[in-house]
Amino acid sequence: MSRRIKARKQVFENVEVLDAAAKGKTIAKAPDGKVIFLPNAVPGDVVDVQTFKKRKAYFEGKATVFHKLSDKRVEPACEHFGICGGCKWQNMGYEHQLYYKQKEVTNNLTRIGHIELPEVTPILGSENQYFYRNKMEFSFSDSRWLTPEEIESDKDLGDRNALGFHIPGMWDKILDLNKCHLQAAPSNAIRNAVKQFAIDNNLEFFNTRNQTGLLRTMIIRTSSTGEIMVLIQFFKDDKTKRELLLDFIVDSFPQINSLQYVINGKANDTIYDQEVICYKGEDHIFEKMEGLKFKINAKSFYQTNSEQAYELYKITRDFAGLTGNELVYDLYTGTGTIAQFVAKQAKKVVGVESVPDAISAAKENAQLNNINNVEFFVGDMKQVFNNAFIENHGHPDVIITDPPRDGMHKDVVQQILNIAPKRVVYVSCNSATQARDLALMDADYKVIKTQAVDMFPQTFHVENVVLLERR
Repeated sequence: MSRRIKARKQVFENVEVLDAAAKGKTIAKAPDGKVIFLPNAVPGDVVDVQTFKKRKAYFEGKATVFHKLSDKRVEPACEHFGICGGCKWQNMGYEHQLYYKQKEVTNNLTRIGHIELPEVTPILGSENQYFYRNKMEFSFSDSRWLTPEEIESDKDLGDRNALGFHIPGMWDKILDLNKCHLQAAPSNAIRNAVKQFAIDNNLEFFNTRNQTGLLRTMIIRTSSTGEIMVLIQFFKDDKTKRELLLDFIVDSFPQINSLQYVINGKANDTIYDQEVICYKGEDHIFEKMEGLKFKINAKSFYQTNSEQAYELYKITRDFAGLTGNELVYDLYTGTGTIAQFVAKQAKKVVGVESVPDAISAAKENAQLNNINNVEFFVGDMKQVFNNAFIENHGHPDVIITDPPRDGMHKDVVQQILNIAPKRVVYVSCNSATQARDLALMDADYKVIKTQAVDMFPQTFHVENVVLLERR
């Protein structure tokens, strides 16, 4: 048994890291030509590799010794880099991040989709490479993640409370954050103050394994209008302790526009099936985009990088090529942001989405913005988007689709082909599933333009917009 395990684990010395792969990993080659996937190197590094998994066609391993550091490297800005897992590419220069994101999109479209591409428009980088997220969720824990050094030391580790992020792959371990570089001020100040107050006042931090404690999570939302929402999730209802903490937040951060809470005694900490109670201020904040206002409540979905979402939507609208005479269908419309963004250049926009709360928000925001040429419908896309729906609401000239990471159901793709609109604009956060769907449409539609957009600097995530025209 031990010999078999040893045989699986190998060390390769002086290996050059050649390229970036999916999900933030990098690629090297073993002496026998097999690919090695590494989580902790940058293309251009020369390293020793300890493998920990062997498959038929590849190894998974870790760089253990760095003989030469890549010229693509930069010093990570964050003290938590390498443990947190939130910003896997902080050690790579931003221009190189953009290069590899662009390359991944192009490779997926050509290799998975076998799509004949026009000249690819260069990826649109983000003006802000840090502090760009408008929503963060932090978890409380009474048993914070310990580094190997802390575990091996004889020192008293003292307070084990944490308020921060889950360690990748560990559902019950939380990294205690000091300063996070993802959300602008006063996010760090609020989180650190809440944590210290809770410790000073013996408010119990949650224990996931035992399902005990008081404080579960904290969500902070900020908006481009300067408004702030804070939501504290409690595991149990203790009015005295709850109000003690909430009053402290009110007194310490008077600039908060919306302070809310949830009492959630379930095994999981999702709030979407829970009652959200407003403690102070409004139960929402506002986001603004090109004269439009969007009301954001605790459960609302809104693009996480507000400024770059504006750029993404402008590209989407530009690709749609609207003249004011078109009927547009916006599939997977969410809270209707794209639908409302293109409405002034369309005759009418019809949005479809499976989440009832999102459609309620879409209707409310359309009313708020005095947009009268949009209609929103709720239901499972593959069931709602049928021939009867088209007969009732009209034959679209343009379809905009922005599906989740899994892409479109094949029945939805087939229905688009049956309807045969002049143009389809496909917005995707996963170019691999986008490529799969485009392959199904390739006989009927030609790719005219493709534009990658970096919504999440310091990570491997990338959005891509494709314009299809009927052949």
